[in-house]
Amino acid sequence: MAAGVSITERAADKIKKIVAAENRDDQGLRVKVIGGGCSGLQYKLHFDNPRPGDRIFDKSGAKVIVDMKSLLYVNGTEVDHKESLMESGFIIQNPNVKRTCGCGASFTV
Repeated sequence: MAAGVSITERAADKIKKIVAAENRDDQGLRVKVIGGGCSGLQYKLHFDNPRPGDRIFDKSGAKVIVDMKSLLYVNGTEVDHKESLMESGFIIQNPNVKRTCGCGASFTV
């Protein structure tokens, strides 16, 4: 399993655009795993400042921030971004996921 979190070029571009547009200097996309949903765990994504103990993953100046507890669940994950006519958003491709719920909002590792 790869160590850490990787960021695609599309995701890095989108993170940098949002940070610049919303004057969120020094912030990055926080990927957090919280309890909840049908399968027990779900992702919470938001822009935030790094905190002590966080791991910061960088691609071309775009930051993804993960706390140490969440890293246990997302180690080896790729963060991508999709933009289409029907949907737009960040996509978490996590190799640790064993099962997802029917709606795809939560998962089990």
